[in-house]
Amino acid sequence: MIIDKALYRDGSRDSCGDLSDELDAIRETGSATDFIWIGLKDPSMGELEHVNEELGLGLHRLALEDAVMGRQRAKIELYGHDVFVVLKTLSYIEETSDVETGELMVHVGEHFVLTIRRGELSPLSGVRKGLEEDPAKLRLGPMAALHAIMDRVVDQYREIDVELARDIDEIEEAVFSEGLVSSDSIYRLKREILEFRRAITPLISPLRMLHTSPRSPLPHDELRLLFRDIDDHLHFVADRVESYDRLLSDVLSANLAKISVQQNADMRKISAWVAIAAVPTMIAGVYGMNFDFMPELRWHYGYFLVLAVMASACTGLFVTFKRVKWL
Repeated sequence: MIIDKALYRDGSRDSCGDLSDELDAIRETGSATDFIWIGLKDPSMGELEHVNEELGLGLHRLALEDAVMGRQRAKIELYGHDVFVVLKTLSYIEETSDVETGELMVHVGEHFVLTIRRGELSPLSGVRKGLEEDPAKLRLGPMAALHAIMDRVVDQYREIDVELARDIDEIEEAVFSEGLVSSDSIYRLKREILEFRRAITPLISPLRMLHTSPRSPLPHDELRLLFRDIDDHLHFVADRVESYDRLLSDVLSANLAKISVQQNADMRKISAWVAIAAVPTMIAGVYGMNFDFMPELRWHYGYFLVLAVMASACTGLFVTFKRVKWL
């Protein structure tokens, strides 16, 4: 369904009537930078085809299928002079330290911008208003809207980067403290980092193409500079996320080694106490066999001597294990 539509003429927003009539008027009498911005949420194939035919946008069938199916890889594709962009929108959940993923698709062509939102996560709140407060940027045309959208998405990546960095610092501090950390929490954070990488990494090469390739549909250098700025921010986040993955692998190895050392220390303690308990058990077992001929049992001080031997052996073992730090 259409959740928003607007006509942008000469850097300012105008009311938008019938979409096909407005688009025809722009094509006939408007400037090259005038455009219509249509926002859709969870559209069906029928709704998309209707918008495509009604406006005569000429959207490629493959782009329509991608928009309906969703769950696409982040990408930027060129269909002639049109640009189709799939962006992964991310949100950090403070309570669980999870990263939730949504999807945003943007189709930009001559005189139109079509945004398709799937799921509830959306970075577009405030994007239109912020762009409308900058007429000079709006006069750059439909690609200015694409820049504003991608800039907001990448800014969200940077915000999530800060949150994940804080979580990693907390886990790293806990691992190298005296207590033990569950490996599950480290694996869970690695999974969130992996999801973050999947949203960012596929976008790096095509975004660079937009501001460096001669095939780029960007009309002039000003827009190329704007997209290069987004590219710099995206590379910054991508480099940090890659370092997080390596760091978490090292932290996980250190935590497993620490657990192994702790288990070995526990086993040494258990073995030491078993050895101490084995001596009196052995001696008591010998004198509990009820043989008829055991001369020391007839000695008046035999009982006390056996107790003394038991106590001496246990004390000697205890002191020895303490000295070698098994206890």
